Amino acid sequence: MTGSLFDGPGPGEEEAGPPRAAPLAERMRPRTLEEVLGQEEILGEGRLLGRLIEEGKVPSLVLWGPPGSGKTTLARLLAARGGMEFTPLSAVTGGVADLKRAVEAARAMNRTGKRTLLFVDEIHRFNKSQQDALLPHVERGTVVFVGATTENPSFEVNAALLSRCRVAVLRALEEKALGTLLERALADPERGYGRHGIAMDAEAGTILVQAADGDARRLLNALEAAAEGALSTAPPGAVPRVTVDLARGAVERALRYDRAGEEHFNVVSALHKSLRDGDPDAGLYWLARMLEAGEDPLYVARRLVRFASEDVGLADPHALALCVAAKEAVHFLGMPEGALALAEAAVYLALAPKSNALYAGYGAAAEKARETGSLPVPLHLRNAPTRLMKDLGFGKGYRYAHDEADGVTGQELLPEGLAGETFYAPREVGFEREMKKRLAWFRKRRDEIRRGEGKAGP
Repeated sequence: MTGSLFDGPGPGEEEAGPPRAAPLAERMRPRTLEEVLGQEEILGEGRLLGRLIEEGKVPSLVLWGPPGSGKTTLARLLAARGGMEFTPLSAVTGGVADLKRAVEAARAMNRTGKRTLLFVDEIHRFNKSQQDALLPHVERGTVVFVGATTENPSFEVNAALLSRCRVAVLRALEEKALGTLLERALADPERGYGRHGIAMDAEAGTILVQAADGDARRLLNALEAAAEGALSTAPPGAVPRVTVDLARGAVERALRYDRAGEEHFNVVSALHKSLRDGDPDAGLYWLARMLEAGEDPLYVARRLVRFASEDVGLADPHALALCVAAKEAVHFLGMPEGALALAEAAVYLALAPKSNALYAGYGAAAEKARETGSLPVPLHLRNAPTRLMKDLGFGKGYRYAHDEADGVTGQELLPEGLAGETFYAPREVGFEREMKKRLAWFRKRRDEIRRGEGKAGP
């Protein structure tokens, strides 16, 4: 079968390797499981997946990992190790009709005694009905299903499909593994640059490895650009050398951060928790991770404003004003200048006294409101703009607090049945100490008036 959805190499083609005109990242794709770097946690000796593969028992899998960690490569190698037909399908461009064609081809292959590994790249892009269409074929064993995703499968893969698969978590490659891959690509005479005898400055290699950010494909793409630069600029007879300047020129730093995906929420969570723990250094780092990766600065500002109310609250009322001012500064200045205003707010929040009493108080009030429903507003608290409303008793008996000697009336302000309920409990921290004193005084004064121990009025 041919076509854009099924253009992966067959087992024979894979062993022969890609042509030399292919990109370096494709040429250096591991040809055996032994060549795979950095995934010892799932493929190492004694690991479950490693044992199943060695026994030729390839289960249906979901491969979850960041870009460039080897998900597609591993799927191809699993097919080769299990003697299966490798059929790739992209969830970005494919749909149910493409899936049906792949299954029909798998049924035909089964009749010859050969199984099919159906690889669905970016499985999280399939909607529920598309994922459901896979279920019967996975259950019957028509195909061995392997899905690849950069997103958390707990949220992005249907529970029914996920329950029929093992989940293998691939990690971003550590610098040691990336360094090995770099050396391998420079030395390999068949697939890499070994026949060219390219030398590389140590610092240049460090730049390429660090810029890769755990992504093997990114490393090899940058190396290819740097190596081609070295080959084109080397004088006749001289050894081509990848210098620091060539390495820096080849690197397009793109942090692993997806504004709409799992890593987005991971970094936001890290920022929030760093500020909550009073660590301005960690807070600045995660803030920079977001902004340097292209996050909308106004989204960051909204998160800081929320934090000011949720985690600082009335322990430092100035925190909210500062965060709103930072948001206005971003509007006024734009980026990158506005980043400093956000940094100022983040550091202030990290070092501010913390209290979640306001957050907890609102949560308790909201829960009580949901629990008790639309309790009627006491008549004395209702406005009476018409004669009929006055005749019905709206506003009758209401006492204006400014007319009282100390500004307290003692009248009941909650609906019937909720009298005496408390929601806000300030803590002994920051300005909330003062709020706690004020609250205690108001509550005591109201109780005195209601008991008739203190006179309300001028």
